[in-house]
Amino acid sequence: MSYDLGVWYPTERLTNAQATQVYIKLCEGDTATVTPNPAVDAFYEELTGIHPEIDDTPEEKLEECPWNVAFDRSPGHIIMCCAWSRSEYCLDLVWSIAQKHGLALFDPQSETIVYPDGSSGDEPPPSKKPWWKFW
Repeated sequence: MSYDLGVWYPTERLTNAQATQVYIKLCEGDTATVTPNPAVDAFYEELTGIHPEIDDTPEEKLEECPWNVAFDRSPGHIIMCCAWSRSEYCLDLVWSIAQKHGLALFDPQSETIVYPDGSSGDEPPPSKKPWWKFW
């Protein structure tokens, strides 16, 4: 059993239901719903610098590799499948790198998208009022 995660550059704010549809399309090979962005490549480079993809991991280090299969990747997204036993670690790792690179993180297990500001698809983005405004 695997624990899957997806990241993409958020060009618009989606609800959790809309993000689920984007994820389904990505799993079907349809990348028209995401926009290529250099942040995706930067995310990939940083993540695989910590844990190379399973196909790039030497056989003697496979037990250390959290990935179950090769990533599904385009210039606009990455879908990662990790071992269920490493799910908490992978979620924390992927989220920290995605947030750093301004990418949205989609968790298909909970059907929730989380934006770089920490808000989810079913909550409004944080207010950006000036500090001196009280209304």
